[in-house]
Amino acid sequence: MTAFDTVIHGGRIVTASDIFDGDIGITDGRIAAIGEKIAGGNRRIDAGGKLVVPGGIEAHAHIAQESSAGVITADDYYSGSVSAAFGGNSSFIPFAAQHRGQSIADVIATYDGRAAPHSVLDYSYHLIISDPSASVLAELPGVFAKGITSFKVFMTYDLMNIGDGGMLDILTVAKTHGALTMVHAENNDMVKWMNKRMAAAGLTAPKYHAISRPELAEEEAIQRAVSLAKLVDAALFIVHVSTAGGAAIVQREKLAGTKLFAETCPQYLALTRDDLDRPGMEGAKFICSPPLRDAATQEALWRHVQSGTFESVSSDHAPYRFDASGKFANGADAPYPKISNGMPGIAMRLPYLYSEGVTKGRITLQQFVALSSTNAARTFGMAKKGSIAPGYDADICIWDPEARRKATLADQNDNMDYTPFEGMEIEGWPVLTMNRGDVIVENGELKADRGRGRFIARSPIDLTGKPGYRAKEFDPAQNFGVEIAP
Repeated sequence: MTAFDTVIHGGRIVTASDIFDGDIGITDGRIAAIGEKIAGGNRRIDAGGKLVVPGGIEAHAHIAQESSAGVITADDYYSGSVSAAFGGNSSFIPFAAQHRGQSIADVIATYDGRAAPHSVLDYSYHLIISDPSASVLAELPGVFAKGITSFKVFMTYDLMNIGDGGMLDILTVAKTHGALTMVHAENNDMVKWMNKRMAAAGLTAPKYHAISRPELAEEEAIQRAVSLAKLVDAALFIVHVSTAGGAAIVQREKLAGTKLFAETCPQYLALTRDDLDRPGMEGAKFICSPPLRDAATQEALWRHVQSGTFESVSSDHAPYRFDASGKFANGADAPYPKISNGMPGIAMRLPYLYSEGVTKGRITLQQFVALSSTNAARTFGMAKKGSIAPGYDADICIWDPEARRKATLADQNDNMDYTPFEGMEIEGWPVLTMNRGDVIVENGELKADRGRGRFIARSPIDLTGKPGYRAKEFDPAQNFGVEIAP
């Protein structure tokens, strides 16, 4: 008889393609066997009446990260990873942000120092690039060799916006090394123009944030970002799509074979711009960019979730406390453009998606697994994560589909003083989270030691099935015989 460290038995196993009753044998942190009945195990975990799914992969989170204005998020790699684990996640990929003037080597060293001693979960980074100078571009091959195979650029915020030319440079380097460029797509000049007009009219309360960043600003920027990526035939990932028009562009371009990926976030499915219009400064809790939209947009985004427009539903966890350390770093009565931008949600991503998606019949269990874990693993090159199969890391979450509760701040286990999901009725809840065979959270108790998480070196992006786009200007047959490399 094969000896197993752990056997999970009696559960209903769900992957992105299948649902079946069975047991899982785990040895040395890996899934060693799957069968109808598996005996033995130094520890046996009873999953009777529960769902056994791959642990969530949170692919969009801001942990121990300074904003361009110098305000740091409330969660460090300990509290952020703990919160993620309580929410059913077994690994995550936060951002490592370069600010102007920094070398990439300094950025990576900084975040290694923040993550390695503290994370209870396996982790990697997306590198944010705000200063694509020649020396910075020359450093990127070394970043790819380390296994950081994705990075993010901005089309908005004056201190982060790298311009169209900078994007083309980044996209070209990324294509050469098999990396994936992520983009925050909003038209910077549209937003600045709106802010100027709002300020002139004295419209500075939190609720006006919703008006200041028009849907057209996102839609135009998504179309422009896609066009830039198509020019050099590079892979592109649109983060936090918040509009029906933006999602429609993604859907159309994917159908055309463009090397395109995208996500939306729970806040755009759960909340609306009306939440910004709460008494006093309460609306500041709901300021994020792109902003919350309306109920009609929510329904449209759910349809895109259902139809496969988005690879994932990610939290965009950006935890700024409701005090002078976070939201009100520029004063308790700051105008909306000076209020720290973002909201927490890393622990609520999966419970919300399960409750509103699976329980209410919007998505299947297999879609839930794909959107929460499997697609992120495939998109971001995490070869041994995101599924339940022999040889994969034993990154597993046991889910109680019958659990019912109201979301509370206490459930988040983060460093925040509020949750935007407060009071929402949730059906279905993670009761055990495992990373590489170690139980991290069980029945509401943390079981893991600080710093046990490992860095995940990720593979180049797999673009199978995405033929891409060949600009005629790069085709010698249509370009006077001249060979020009994009």
